[in-house]
Amino acid sequence: MSKPHIQKRDLMREQLAHQAAKLIAEAGIADFASAKRKAARQLGASDTQHLPSNREVEEALQSYRSLYQHDSHPDILYQLRTEALACMNLFATFNPYLTGSVLSGAAGENSDINLMLFSDDTKAVLLFLLKNKLDFEDGEWRVRLGGREETVPSYTLSGESGTQIHLVVLPENARHSGSRHPDTHANIAAVTKMIEERGLRIED
Repeated sequence: MSKPHIQKRDLMREQLAHQAAKLIAEAGIADFASAKRKAARQLGASDTQHLPSNREVEEALQSYRSLYQHDSHPDILYQLRTEALACMNLFATFNPYLTGSVLSGAAGENSDINLMLFSDDTKAVLLFLLKNKLDFEDGEWRVRLGGREETVPSYTLSGESGTQIHLVVLPENARHSGSRHPDTHANIAAVTKMIEERGLRIED
């Protein structure tokens, strides 16, 4: 494949990533796949097989928010992280980790909160939800564990602000697998620190 063709494809991927990011930030599209498909249609590349990765869109989204939403975005992110921490504290017995756009900083007012919980008892989180009379929707999530695809329980709650909170329940050994990276997985202590640092910057 010629170098100019590779550069042209990379430029298109970059344009698609930034257009998808704009749709997420301005039109409130929460699903990255939908945003990428719509971006491709808008740029006349609906048949492309080279859509940007979620990571590329997330990086473009962070750039967009820092440029065009630098006044409002920090407060929205602070509120989402505060709500995430409250939920994490509620489910503290399951060693929760925050993941996704609320952790990375790409989240906006229409974003969901994504938490990972850990328990070898597949019914433990369900019983906890029922015991605490929490409204939820149950489902399943496909994850890769130990090199193979598996189905694990998932639950969706609505926070006080109406934000959707997704809980995915993984076995305990997944917590100790070494795949929990600080940039992509934050425990209660890490999220608390992020919120406290934001509070200190506001006071300054």
